[in-house]
Formats: sequence, C-alpha cells, structure tokens
Amino acid sequence: MKISIRTSSTGRRRFPAAVALGAVLALTATACGDDGSGAGGDKGAEGSGTGKIVFWDNNGGVRTDIWKEVIADFEKANPDIDVEYVGIASTEYQSKVDTAIQGGGLPDVGGVGAAMLAGFAAQDALEPLDYRVTGSSLNGKLNEDMLESMKAAGGGDGKLYSVPTSANNGVLYYRTDLFEKAGLDAPTTWDAFFEAAQKLTDKGKNQFGYTIRGGAGSIAQALDAMYGQSGITSFWDSSGEKTTVNDPRNVEALEKYAALYKKVTPAADLNNDFTKMVAQWDSGTIGMLNHNLGSYQDHVKAFGTDRFRGIPQPTGPGGKRVQVSNPVDGLGLFKSSKNKEAAWKFIEFAVSHEENSKFNESAGQVPANTEAAKDAWISKAEPTKLAAEALSDGSTTIVQLPYYLPDWNSISKAENEPNFQKVLLGKMSAKKFLDQMAEQLNEAQAEWKQQRG
Repeated sequence: MKISIRTSSTGRRRFPAAVALGAVLALTATACGDDGSGAGGDKGAEGSGTGKIVFWDNNGGVRTDIWKEVIADFEKANPDIDVEYVGIASTEYQSKVDTAIQGGGLPDVGGVGAAMLAGFAAQDALEPLDYRVTGSSLNGKLNEDMLESMKAAGGGDGKLYSVPTSANNGVLYYRTDLFEKAGLDAPTTWDAFFEAAQKLTDKGKNQFGYTIRGGAGSIAQALDAMYGQSGITSFWDSSGEKTTVNDPRNVEALEKYAALYKKVTPAADLNNDFTKMVAQWDSGTIGMLNHNLGSYQDHVKAFGTDRFRGIPQPTGPGGKRVQVSNPVDGLGLFKSSKNKEAAWKFIEFAVSHEENSKFNESAGQVPANTEAAKDAWISKAEPTKLAAEALSDGSTTIVQLPYYLPDWNSISKAENEPNFQKVLLGKMSAKKFLDQMAEQLNEAQAEWKQQRG
C-alpha cells in the first residue's frame, strides 16, 4: 500500500498528515495481530489501583530532586504503589513522547504542559480527565484560569487532558548591586532596559548588560520582547486568520532586540539554552536576564536575596505591559496505561495542597492548587509575588499564544530556532524571519479551522 504525505508550501511535513500516517500504521499492525499496546489510540485499562506505574518528568534534571520528594511522600501514603521515575530533558521530551505514541512504550503519567498538549491530544494519546477531577479531592481547588488554559490548549474540544500544576510567568531578573553602582534605575520600561544593557557593558572586563537566549527555547523569549515593545495585544488579526507576528511594529521590535547580540551580550549566547544562560548569568558578570520564575532558586544560591531582583516584564507604549502567555505545566494520564486507577491516584496526590505547595516553592512557580497559592512562602519569594500581582491587578495584557495548534511546538522550536540564530548573526533579516514564521502559522491556523469544520 502506498501512503502519500502532503507537505506545506514551506516544505515541512504537516502534523495532521503525520498523525494520519500513524493511524494507518496502527490499524495495519492491529490487522496483523499486534494489539498496538502503547500506541496512540490504545484504550489501556483501569487496572487494580496497585502495583507499579511509570512517570516521565518533562523537565528532568532541573526538577528531579523535588519530584523524587513528591514520589517518596506518595509511596509512603500508598505503600501498595511503586512509582518509577524517568527524568527527560525538556528539549528532548516531545520527540520521545511522539516516538512512544507511534511505537509503544508510553508511561502511565507524564508531564504535559500547554505548549505540547495539542499535539499529544491530536494523536489520541491522552485520557480526558474532567470526570476524574470532578470526582476527586481536587474538585473546586484548582485555579480556574489555569484549567481554562489547559482546556483551550487541548485542541478545541473543550476537554481537560492535563491537570495543571503550575504557572511559570516571564521575569526580568536584574543585578541590583550592579545597577546601583552604575546609577541606574530599575529596568521597569523597555527604554530603561536598553539603556541599562548598554551602560552595564564593558567587554574589556568581560562585563555585559544582558544575556540573550539564542539556543533552544529562543523563540518564546523573542516573542515576549517583540510584543512587549510593540504593545500589540493579540496574536491574530481581527479576522482570526492572519498572525500579527510580522506586523511592522513587531519587525522593528525584533530588529532592536536582536541587535543586542554581541554588542551588549556574550558571543556564547548564540547557542545558549536556558540552563547555560542561567548558569552564565549566575557567574556574576551580567546585568540582566530574561527567564521565568523557575530559575529563581538558582539565583538565590548564586547571589542571596539582596543582590538581584526579579520583576515583571518592562512596560512599553503608553505605560502598558504586554507579555506573551507562558505555558501552564501539568500532569497527563496516557490513555495506553494499564493501571489508570493508580496513575490517577499519583496525579491527585501530586496536585494536593501540601505537595503542590512543596513542588512550586522549590520551582519558584505559581501553584495551581488554590490552597497552596495562599501559603506563606509566596509572599517571601518576591518574583512569584510580583508575577501573581501583575497577572491579577489589571496592569498586564497577555497575548495568548496558539498552543492549541498541533504544529505550534514545532513551528516555535525546531523549525525557527536555527533561523533566529541567523537573525542574531546578521545572516537573515528580522522581516524575512517573521514573514516565514507568519506563513507557517497562517497555514497551521487555516488547517486547524478546516478540521474543526
């Protein structure tokens, strides 16, 4: 049997076609006597509620220690269930899950953030969790905005495929001691940010005003800088069919932001993912860093709490603060699990008040459990407190990224990160980069709308 794969005008393989191919292969395998265990579409089983389950951490290494604490607490409370922990680096997680969906070997539970949720749900790999939440101790105790974000990211059917654990807001970290020495005010506006980046740079002394993310994860940070400067408040135009990423105001903003590279940043930034970028900033010679709440504890270890601050993103035109949405993280139950009852017990336990608070205090993120969000540590962790206030006091407009698009994760990562590096190097214009990205997004949006009828 011949199977044709349709490609887009930009030459990349379209996700829906890949999903269709996977479905054909799964049906073929079933016809040959293979039950398709572990592949997308496998219904799994409730199981006995005891025995062993496997958990894949989508931020292995960074969150390994705290997850092992949560697992130890769970196994103590549930001695008849053993949890096998598998830590997977965030940069490798999606590809490993996609491979397991098609070839088998999925875990029972896995970290499933909003950014990758639609792709997994489109392959029928995740169990809908609405009724499990409703019938559990979590009912009425989860942040409604995070729940809605997860439902919206699931692909458009309104179902909950991942229980939110945390929100990870974007933060501008800056060295208060270096700013004070240079006579600079806090970088609360984009104008102040660019001024500080220039003034804090002394290449001869290996001192830089800023560290820019040029490696894995660079696109989200670039989008945040673009929309923050331009003040554009929607990812799509009024028709809902054309993206605003290549609006002339965003092009101008990206030109200004990308021009920082090597002028006020280290040359090594070209290949830095978040771990290298954070480690570089913590070395002590760089003035500012854009990351999220998740790295707060790393900075505390490096500087204590009196040599840096983490504040909401700078304000732009008219004093408005515009940020792109940061994906909500969560836990998903894979449909192929043969022990869903035990797997759900683990999810319910991990997002309970005490455990969700413990996890998010370690991660420096905003808890999804509303009781955990009232705990005392929140007010002591200034970046988390300020982020929570900025999101709730009306001072910030969030540009909602299209996590619901099955193609979003590939467009915003593998397909455009190399091109962003070309922009930093001056080998591609910001306009060409954003025009190409816009073409991919518009096509993905059209396909998504067509599939929904």
